[in-house]
Amino acid sequence: MTDDVAELFDLEGRVAIVTGGSRGLGRAMCLGFARAGAKVVVASRKAGNCEAVVAEITDAGGEALAVPTHVGRPEELDRLVERTVGHFGGLHILVNNAANPLGGPLAEVTELAFEKSYAVNVRAPLLLAARAVEHLSLSGHGSIINVITAGAFRPGESLGLYCSGKAALWNLTKVMAREWAHLGVRVNAIAPGPFRTDMMEPTYAVPELRDAVVASTLLKRVAEPEEIIGAALFLASDASSYVTGSVLAVDGGILA
Repeated sequence: MTDDVAELFDLEGRVAIVTGGSRGLGRAMCLGFARAGAKVVVASRKAGNCEAVVAEITDAGGEALAVPTHVGRPEELDRLVERTVGHFGGLHILVNNAANPLGGPLAEVTELAFEKSYAVNVRAPLLLAARAVEHLSLSGHGSIINVITAGAFRPGESLGLYCSGKAALWNLTKVMAREWAHLGVRVNAIAPGPFRTDMMEPTYAVPELRDAVVASTLLKRVAEPEEIIGAALFLASDASSYVTGSVLAVDGGILA
């Protein structure tokens, strides 16, 4: 064990993929990992948005690669892993952060909406992790972080598709941890609460909804995206070397 506590969080020389990495929590994690020394692959649907985050990282002296990816398309997951390993020579960290926030009353859910929601929120993280696990194992520091939601444990009305998909991902996180521990790959989840992101902006634009969200937290506020970095860095680094199959709630105390 190192005598330098800061070294526990050092990602120098490691390679990280972050899906949904062009904005919100994904962007914050990309920038945070880069500041900790990681080479970051920014994966999101829009190429221009990915390139913008890469530019932020490289302008600050870091290394990054944009790989536009629609995680709902399995063939693009293969390409994401191949491009990452081909460009940087390996893979140490995978963050499954991309999400589909489709909502609405359950009685109005269409077959297409169900398929789109679960394709991104459940199928994609599973398939991407399965495609990446061999490379993560070879790295000696393999870590998978599945971003779920506090709503996986306390689902709300009109959020059935989203919250049930994230609950499924939490279950898969525990199974991944059990099946891949012998490969030296740790698998954990982060369960965010209310953050000030584009995905949540429509909710916060309605005063009574915003007030209800704030009231549901013990800290009585909405978090800024940068407040996810500490939790992500902990789970990605050697600081959490004995942590697997766990969920870290970053929710202002909602679950408490």
